[in-house]
Amino acid sequence: QVQLVESGGGLVQAGGSLRLSCAASGRTLSSYVMGWFRQAPGKEREFVCAINKSGGSVYYADSVKGRFTGSRDNAKNTVYLQMNSLKPEDTAVYYCAATEVPYIATLSRKYDYWGQGTQVTVSS
Repeated sequence: QVQLVESGGGLVQAGGSLRLSCAASGRTLSSYVMGWFRQAPGKEREFVCAINKSGGSVYYADSVKGRFTGSRDNAKNTVYLQMNSLKPEDTAVYYCAATEVPYIATLSRKYDYWGQGTQVTVSS
């Protein structure tokens, strides 16, 4: 089992950047494919990106491709989401999640463990 804690959210102007972190404890992070999701008020949870176990492969949602970069440092048991060129529509609570499936998964129901989320607000 793994526990996840996100940090790094906040308020930023459109066009700005934020870097989210997700620190894991318990079982080693390298055992899991990791994902980032987000949920805006009144909307369903949305896939953002997923990172394979080694960090060598990252898959992005079209809405963030070219602006966001997912990465991981298994030695530090931490996953990151670098967000650049932020837009007001990126405003949401961002969650990291871990799955034991051996492939990059985009569906939230495939993920077994979730953090508590961190708020990102982008002002226009």
